Amino acid sequence: MIRGVVTELHRWPVKSMAGQPVDALNIDERGAAGDRAHALFDEFKGAPRRLTVRQVPRMLLWRAGYDGAEVTPQEVPFPELTAPDGRTFGWRDPELPQALEDDLGRPVALRRDLGLMQDLDHSLLVTTQATLDAVSAALDTEIDLRRFRTNVHVVLDAEPYAEEEWEGRELTIGDAAFRLLHPCERCVIPTRDPDSAQKWPELLRWLTRERRMLFGMNARPLNAARIAIGDAVSLR
Repeated sequence: MIRGVVTELHRWPVKSMAGQPVDALNIDERGAAGDRAHALFDEFKGAPRRLTVRQVPRMLLWRAGYDGAEVTPQEVPFPELTAPDGRTFGWRDPELPQALEDDLGRPVALRRDLGLMQDLDHSLLVTTQATLDAVSAALDTEIDLRRFRTNVHVVLDAEPYAEEEWEGRELTIGDAAFRLLHPCERCVIPTRDPDSAQKWPELLRWLTRERRMLFGMNARPLNAARIAIGDAVSLR
């Protein structure tokens, strides 16, 4: 049996904005409570479109957080957003839509959905330190984990890239169980620096050439639980 420990947890309150590291996550079948519970939309070809870094890289320069509040599947507070210039806005602040439009260069609509708005419904992303270290070594630079927008980062007694073969297996973290769905196929989003939004295309080129564009595992929660940094991890 493969074993390890949780070393980092991350939550992203607004899809494609900077998020926040946390000490614990409350989860249920939808994923991590409050994760991608909010998003920006514009209009594209006459229909609403959920915005991501693909269309607006500058979204990365906005930071969203729940200001230390307890976040549970039943109680998700409204996030606070911090603009690149340091101004802060509550999600329901009437000045926020105009501030976003002025900074992002387009009108946007704000939406909240406690069903969560991940790219893959009812899931969260698990990444491993061995694979992060291996990619960093191959590219001869330390890679910021935030590029991959992980939820759960673990150190395991497994080789780099081993998780690519774990589809269908069960991962246990503390009292929580997860079904591992499939490796996460990456897009251009990890090529953007999480602090500057500057593009580094070589990262995706390397992942495409060497790893079939894969990094991390999509995992589906099987029960409601609370997971925390330091929790034991095991793979069946």
